[in-house]
Amino acid sequence: MKIRKDTAEFLFKIIFLICGIAAVFCVLAISIYLLISGIPAILEIGLKDFLFGTVWKSEKSQFGILPFILTSIYGTAGAVVLGVPLGILTAVFLAKAAPPKIAEVIHTCVELLAGIPSVVYGLTGMTVLVPFIQKTFNLSSGACLLSAILVLTVMILPYIISVSETALKAVPKEYEEASLALGATQTETWFRISIRAAASGIIASVIQGVGRAIGEAMAIIMVSGNVANMPALFASVRFLTTAIVSEMSYAAYGSLQRNALFSIGLVLFLFILLINGLLRLVSERNSLK
Repeated sequence: MKIRKDTAEFLFKIIFLICGIAAVFCVLAISIYLLISGIPAILEIGLKDFLFGTVWKSEKSQFGILPFILTSIYGTAGAVVLGVPLGILTAVFLAKAAPPKIAEVIHTCVELLAGIPSVVYGLTGMTVLVPFIQKTFNLSSGACLLSAILVLTVMILPYIISVSETALKAVPKEYEEASLALGATQTETWFRISIRAAASGIIASVIQGVGRAIGEAMAIIMVSGNVANMPALFASVRFLTTAIVSEMSYAAYGSLQRNALFSIGLVLFLFILLINGLLRLVSERNSLK
């Protein structure tokens, strides 16, 4: 009997090891493929012209992606600025204040938001949000950066709410009881004790939200206008992801245009790694405190 248990335990360890190695291999394979596919175009175009060029016209072999980079930064930052406070406040309500029946209803809605396909967000934004912004601000077109930010905000909310709520519920009750015993109100305890104690989990939720916002393409291409302009709140814009989606289907194999699109993928990949690294560094420093 003991030999069987030891054998089973050994087999499971091997399986887990293989799964871990497979995950690392996939990341390395993607990284190597992007490097091999993306570097030739950057060398041919020139790093400065590629990263800081303001004109993207594939028919004239002009491949400057600065508008795409800035649009992705502004769009992601806008979604985080709007979505993080709303998500954290909702998580605090669900974890600490909401009656069970109301919490159950909100949980169901959050789960539905997480399960809605990106194209449905884009379709809803295109038919409802874009005309509303056009009429409200008297624009020629409501497909603009603001529309993209609002759609991204809704899309990242489920991740922020779910992970933050779990982190808040994991805070030891002794922390809150000690705060209340010292005379703090419940609200002060939630915001000064619970949120600080759950900071690492909340930062993890922000990382997931940022990753979703940066990597989104289908919903954004339907509400942003998909025009290679320098970013402005009410201007039609193009993100890094939508630049790849919009041109990859007709870019000739082996052409400079196709290679430049792979270079955009490489920049996007490095961009995500940089942001995740910075956020994890902040999380680790916070946990040490």
